[in-house]
Amino acid sequence: MTYDSVKQNIWSNALSNYLRTFVGIIVGLVTFRLLYQSMPQESFGFWSLLWSVFGYGILLDFGFGFAAQKRVAELSVTREWDKLSQVLSTILFFYLGVAVLMATTVALGSDEIVRAFGVSEANHEEFRIVLIAFFAAIGLAFPLGIFPEILRGQQRISTANNIITLAMLMRLGVIAWAVYAGWGLLSIMLTALFFALAPDLVSAFFALRHMPEVRLRPSLFSKSIMRQTMGFSIFAYISTATNIVLGKTDQLVLGATLSIGAVAIYQAGAKVAEVFSQFTRQLQDTLSPAAAHLHATGDHAALRDLLQRSTRWSTIIATPLYLLCAFELEPLLQVLTGDPHIAVETWQVAQVLLFWFYSTALTHSVSKRIYMMTGHERRLMWLGLGEAVLNLALSIALALIFKNVVSVAVGSLIPSLFFGWFLLWPWVAKDVSLHPWHLFRETVLPSWLSCVPAALVLAAPLLFPGLQIENTWLRILVMGSAGGLTALLCLWFGSLTLEERRSLRSRLPSRFTKKTPTALQAA
Repeated sequence: MTYDSVKQNIWSNALSNYLRTFVGIIVGLVTFRLLYQSMPQESFGFWSLLWSVFGYGILLDFGFGFAAQKRVAELSVTREWDKLSQVLSTILFFYLGVAVLMATTVALGSDEIVRAFGVSEANHEEFRIVLIAFFAAIGLAFPLGIFPEILRGQQRISTANNIITLAMLMRLGVIAWAVYAGWGLLSIMLTALFFALAPDLVSAFFALRHMPEVRLRPSLFSKSIMRQTMGFSIFAYISTATNIVLGKTDQLVLGATLSIGAVAIYQAGAKVAEVFSQFTRQLQDTLSPAAAHLHATGDHAALRDLLQRSTRWSTIIATPLYLLCAFELEPLLQVLTGDPHIAVETWQVAQVLLFWFYSTALTHSVSKRIYMMTGHERRLMWLGLGEAVLNLALSIALALIFKNVVSVAVGSLIPSLFFGWFLLWPWVAKDVSLHPWHLFRETVLPSWLSCVPAALVLAAPLLFPGLQIENTWLRILVMGSAGGLTALLCLWFGSLTLEERRSLRSRLPSRFTKKTPTALQAA
């Protein structure tokens, strides 16, 4: 696979990421509303509690999912199918062992667990069965989850995304019918779990069909392969765990040092930043398998170009979205929280967290994904641990000193700025053979300058109060359209090269592009 093919895959995969994310947000919101209105309060609370646990299931991944993705990308290049069969069989059957252990442990302690949650006697037995089914499904999600990782390693992320997107839409339809038919918690949970696991089974068909030489058998389980895989996966696991710490530390600090009410203020302010993060990381999520593939081929020049080019595109995507969110933060918070009056502290927290996510989009998101797949996982682990420790220490200290929510958010922002701009950024600059300022001038500054007109458009209502729009939805629509179109035009002519504009035009359907004289002659 050539570097041009790799770049083409990155863009198609990124577009499918955006589609999956958009559908996921819509399906999540509609499902939440359906179940919130139809379920008894205790049933809905138990449902929400279990699915919140699902998000922490990644801590039991042990980094092997990342390892599978990396090894598929590398060994596919060299066509070492026997070794790849050993690697994947070892990971798969290790996960099966974890699944059996988890399901057995929860089943044996299910009565005590349900009682610990304070479930009423009337619902005790049903909730106990729901609990067992849920954790059995979580267990199965580990071995089955290897198949979407194989597709990612094959740089067929769009295939995995299309399967997941279709499953989400089907799940919404079935759950809507279940609510209409008056199904109970157990039936609805089993339906949701089926559609959570089904995409992995379908992914298995497409992943293995693309590698007919690969075999998955218990006899191929290898302790030596396990040790070799652990050499990478432990660093990937620690890096993933530190990312979770960075994302969840603030809430724990607030609960311990201030109050539960402070956590609510923080959560309200974090909503816009979280949505912003979802929409700005989709391109970066496609870089890991591409980097592993290029690293395996030994194409270091392509890797350097990927690192620099991806940083530039990350800035192009994130900057206009950041400006829109920063200037229109109050109406966005009103829409996401449903609160017509946003407290000043909530707005301040949201601004700090938004800038934190924007800065990491420029400094962390590209470099960490590429370096993790190119032999730098140990150094990334130490940087992640250092940032997590400093984040925790600074957040606690500022919370105790200033006794407010904003100080905790600032305690997370400062380490991110330091590690991003003073450690990661010079590392990237050295690898692409540029001075840090020259790297900034080539990748970040053009987008900043191009977005100045959009910033002026978005700032107009602040400078001229008569332009203020009272209706929240109308304001977001009008200002978002005005600022977005201005940014799009300015980035098109100010940041993109002529070659890039031609490449993007070629991806548009023919009815949206005019035929050039050369094309007309060729026709």
